[in-house]
Amino acid sequence: MNALEVLSAGLGVTVQDLGRPFHMASGLSRGGAADRMALHEAAALLGLKEVVAGLEMAGLGGRFRFAGRTRFALTGAPMRASLDGQALAWNASHAAEAGQVLEIGGAEAGIYGYLTPAGGIGGPELLGSRSAHLAVGIGGLVQTGARLEILPDPTPDHPSLKLAPDARFCGGTLRMTPGPQTGLFAPETLERFLATAFTRSPTGNRQGVRLDQQGAPFAAEITGQASEVIQAGDVQMTGAGVPYVLLAECQTTGGYARIGSVIPADLAHIAQAPPGASLRFEMLSLEEADRLWRPESGLVAALARRAEPLTRDPHDIADLLSYQLISGVVAGDEVD
Repeated sequence: MNALEVLSAGLGVTVQDLGRPFHMASGLSRGGAADRMALHEAAALLGLKEVVAGLEMAGLGGRFRFAGRTRFALTGAPMRASLDGQALAWNASHAAEAGQVLEIGGAEAGIYGYLTPAGGIGGPELLGSRSAHLAVGIGGLVQTGARLEILPDPTPDHPSLKLAPDARFCGGTLRMTPGPQTGLFAPETLERFLATAFTRSPTGNRQGVRLDQQGAPFAAEITGQASEVIQAGDVQMTGAGVPYVLLAECQTTGGYARIGSVIPADLAHIAQAPPGASLRFEMLSLEEADRLWRPESGLVAALARRAEPLTRDPHDIADLLSYQLISGVVAGDEVD
């Protein structure tokens, strides 16, 4: 059995795939990767037809040793990475031999980086997923010393590829649609909300993030709200007038009024926004949001069409002279 040996792990490393949809009625939110696009990018880079489970690394990676030959992709928040000391390109796929050590440092932008072996991380499934869902006690953090199963690579000879990085790691404008309670907010409150430059607070996790701003809190105009279904993307306004954006591991019901809901295409932007990042909101009509919506089912294939061959920098190839670059040329260390 191939495996990934965890020589050291950051404090927020978990196994993640696309989560567990269709269980909200049982009180279980979908969970899965905080940045779903990163897992789709990994699948495209690895020549896969669908997403497989990988490691989500919150802020800091770790050191990992491959027990056997495999391919892997590095996506999401860019982190400095090296294989046996040789620097690796991010947002790209690479090959590793048995015994090689992959070292991944801290995030240089964004928060969540991903290490995805070509066969995916194995282990038991629960409700069709291998994702850890820390908020409800499914799975847990990956610990130093763990040995994680790597499932067989379906296309081991697939070439290494790269993708142009997507600008979703430094905040920006989040597009949102009206929610069930948007019309209950006073027009001037909604206008001020949309005109406000928010800062991503250090208070946040996979359940949601708090947004700070310089002005007065937003008036708590709505009280006595019955608890009802909520989901990732919803922007709740607390009784103290502080907005929170819900993320992958949010609860399934809540009583705080929602001023709107971030569209799925922009969820990775708020999940990846580092503390201190500037964020604004733009309200779309439901019709505009519908025109922007794309099913995830075709995302891997679309990304694969954008992927390009990964060209190694000769400066980074320690054994360059051992390669036969032109027929008839030798390295110079042959025995007569």
